[in-house]
Amino acid sequence: MRIAILDDYQDAVSNLACFARLAGHDVRVFHDTPGDPQVVAQRLQGCDAVVLIRERTRFNAALIALLPDSLKLISLTGPLSGQVDLQAAHARGITVCAGRGSGQSTPELTWALVMAGTRHVPLEDRRMRAGRWQTTIGRVLAGRTLGILGYGRIGSKVAAYGRAFGMPVLVWGREGSIERARTDGHEIAADQADLFARSDVLSLHLSFNAGTRGAVRASDLARMKPDALLVNTARAGIIEPGALLAALRAGRPGFAALDVFDTEPLPADDPLLAMDNVICTPHLGYVSRDGYEVLFGDAFDNLLAYAAGRPTGVLSAPQA
Repeated sequence: MRIAILDDYQDAVSNLACFARLAGHDVRVFHDTPGDPQVVAQRLQGCDAVVLIRERTRFNAALIALLPDSLKLISLTGPLSGQVDLQAAHARGITVCAGRGSGQSTPELTWALVMAGTRHVPLEDRRMRAGRWQTTIGRVLAGRTLGILGYGRIGSKVAAYGRAFGMPVLVWGREGSIERARTDGHEIAADQADLFARSDVLSLHLSFNAGTRGAVRASDLARMKPDALLVNTARAGIIEPGALLAALRAGRPGFAALDVFDTEPLPADDPLLAMDNVICTPHLGYVSRDGYEVLFGDAFDNLLAYAAGRPTGVLSAPQA
């Protein structure tokens, strides 16, 4: 097979152990994101399959309409999170396969952001390099309430970290989340409004889909404490458009630590980057060598299974 791998920013894929699974195939790796769908389509000329790295290039209906007829497979690194229009792919006769998520990488980054946000680590680092010394006062986490919106595979791990730091955990989400959290001994919020009002640190862990788009509203953010920290390593789209920036400017919540953004890469002139009460990281939640081995290993296994006529991880496939 002729395989394209898009958006390998760090030139990391060919150095992974799992890359050896593609030996014998013609693999082309691209290291930038052109943005222009015509350029992306041109890069895929003659390719049988493409591997997508999360949402770095979104295969919407407009791009899929430009794809060459040779392309028959889109293999995702991780689960579907809106990066491919399945209906458009189906109409073009393209099979779409997905893999597992990276179960440990995102929770660990989430907790790094919690620690950095409560002790103002990036801000103090910048100011120390500029000759200033001890300009903020941090807080300890023990005894403060950790709110978790969405108690799934990632949210449950973050809750366990909070418990280890002596934080009472407060959870809200769908019925399944609530039942799992109750089984694990965590307090359940009365409703979403109660979760936002009571949390000192609030971490968002909803899956992104049509039902959760804009699920966090401006009214929720307005209920947060002026010294609360909001952490989002899930997806920017779960927050109502424009609501977070307005809320931070209004002072509720007082702080945010963000790994995901409506536009990625985030433009250098985005106002969030100019705010001292905001920590921004460039969607690093899934970016670790261990996580990459899982994500790409699954994507490559799905490629090989498709080539062998026994496709796995299929989300959408043309009718026989």
